[in-house]
Amino acid sequence: MPGITRQELRERVSSGKLDSLYVLWGEEKLLLKPAAGKLIDRASGEGFPEFNSVRFTNDSEAEKIAAAVEALPFMAEHKCVAVSDFDPETKSSEDLERICSLMEDLPDTATLVFYYPTIDIPKKRPAKWKKFLDRAEKHGCTVDFQKMGDGDMYRMMRKGAQRQGCELPEKSFHRLMEYAGKDLNTLSRELEKLCAYTLGMGREEITPECVEELTPKSAEIKVFKMVGDLTAGRYEAAYNGLDQVLSQGEDPVSVLGAMASAYIDMYRVKTALESGLTSSAVTEYAPEYKGGGSFRLRNAERSSRRLSLRSIKKCLELLVNADMSLKGSSLDPRLVLEGLMSRLLMAVQGS
Repeated sequence: MPGITRQELRERVSSGKLDSLYVLWGEEKLLLKPAAGKLIDRASGEGFPEFNSVRFTNDSEAEKIAAAVEALPFMAEHKCVAVSDFDPETKSSEDLERICSLMEDLPDTATLVFYYPTIDIPKKRPAKWKKFLDRAEKHGCTVDFQKMGDGDMYRMMRKGAQRQGCELPEKSFHRLMEYAGKDLNTLSRELEKLCAYTLGMGREEITPECVEELTPKSAEIKVFKMVGDLTAGRYEAAYNGLDQVLSQGEDPVSVLGAMASAYIDMYRVKTALESGLTSSAVTEYAPEYKGGGSFRLRNAERSSRRLSLRSIKKCLELLVNADMSLKGSSLDPRLVLEGLMSRLLMAVQGS
């Protein structure tokens, strides 16, 4: 049976027309967990759910899981057996075969649910994972809780803000996502904080300025801002940014890596623009920008305005040399990065 969508799962849970086997997996754990909970509750029935909802973990024995599935419900027509974070790679061949055989011949009186609130299924599936999932897809329903697109995520966050009495404009959401990333757990925590602050100030609208003030910025975001100051010729702000990230204990090699990433973004965007394309064309051949990477392209387009393609290439050469100095000499890492900054500033002036 082919995989079904989240919406199809909701419809089946709402109608009560459930299949005997479900596997819920994917990256969007914040959506997966409540969906699994609703499925398990519905499949457990209304009569004696405390007896007809049986839960196991990856540490549970295969035979006990099978016994629970095959046992009749307690004074009810249906029961649910749920297994969280089942990892076939940790099972013996015999135990895995027992679970796979169970999925092939499930009784009408039970729904078996495998769900993954913590671990992720490997993208390159080893043999045991492949066997387990092939059997699940053949005899049941699989639901992939993929990362949400920006539009869906914004609608979800806006509704969350409205439930708390606030309004989240799209501009504020995009700034929040740039700083906090695309993880829904993190976004939800930051949104709750922003709502509390906004209401406490006697307002309802979460402004971009509020997001700027209250949302912690990752080291990568700080480095991107530092590079933006460099390309704009804001020397003092750029050096202050470097001092800030180093004083917070960030690894100099990681800081250099983030700087290199920003200049590579600029090179790709500049090449696209000079070819008559838009900055978004980069996503066609560089998949890392899809999803949450769009802000990197916007930053790159803004930062590259004062630089020629030749200057960006020179900056990349300087970054390579600094990388070799950091990894192959005993020089103070701070001095290496400060020297790199001065050379990058000179490259900007020579554009």
